[in-house]
Amino acid sequence: MRGLGWQAIRLWAILVYGFMFLPIAVVVLLSFNASQFGSFPMTGLSFRWFAKLAENDAIIRALQTSMVLGVLTAIISTTLGVLASLALVRYRVPGSNLVSTVLIAPILVPEVVLAVALLLFLNFLNINKSFTLLLMGHVTFTLPFVILVVQARLVSIKRDVEEAAMSLGASPRQAFFQITLPLLMPAVLAGGLFAFTISFDDITGTLFWKPGGVETVPTQIFAMLRNSISPEINALGTLMIVITVGLPLLGVAIARKISKKSGT
Repeated sequence: MRGLGWQAIRLWAILVYGFMFLPIAVVVLLSFNASQFGSFPMTGLSFRWFAKLAENDAIIRALQTSMVLGVLTAIISTTLGVLASLALVRYRVPGSNLVSTVLIAPILVPEVVLAVALLLFLNFLNINKSFTLLLMGHVTFTLPFVILVVQARLVSIKRDVEEAAMSLGASPRQAFFQITLPLLMPAVLAGGLFAFTISFDDITGTLFWKPGGVETVPTQIFAMLRNSISPEINALGTLMIVITVGLPLLGVAIARKISKKSGT
């Protein structure tokens, strides 16, 4: 009976994962369909829809906007996340528990509520929608993920290593850049990739924060779906999947190499 139970659990897990990922596989397959109509059986394999993506100025602008927004979000969120983690873990900050809760709170709040709240607050301050507002919203939403990842790594780095470096004549700044930061680099890289992928995929907050005429890849797909289901949407979705899945995998590989070199 125990073996039968485990087999039932495995079968159920396979069904759940199939239900979750089969639609994604269908989108990827249809992006290579030679026919204009997304249906099975496929009439042939073709890269024509990817070629049309390169010819679509609106999609190219949306892709450029998403890339710039994601990179800026990753840089700002990672910098602030590392500084906040150092302050909360390495130093005695008054009300550190409250500060940590406030910084992580955006994860606990539904994104649509956070998007509306930030928009109303900035409207109260008479600040109009802009790319800066969009960037601020993405940083607010991604910062908690960076803090959680960096804090988990920083706690495992013993303070004795830094104190040993300073006892040998290194300044606190030298100890951080030459000792702490290399040990912390896998978490910093992982946090930055988290921030980039979350920003690149975000649509709920982006719809509230983006100014008129500015589109990211998710909002561009949403706008295209209003008119018709074009094969270009499947190709654009495949491109998003490659970016959002490939970058974390690449980051994991780089983080492992850095960890091996640092001896941790």
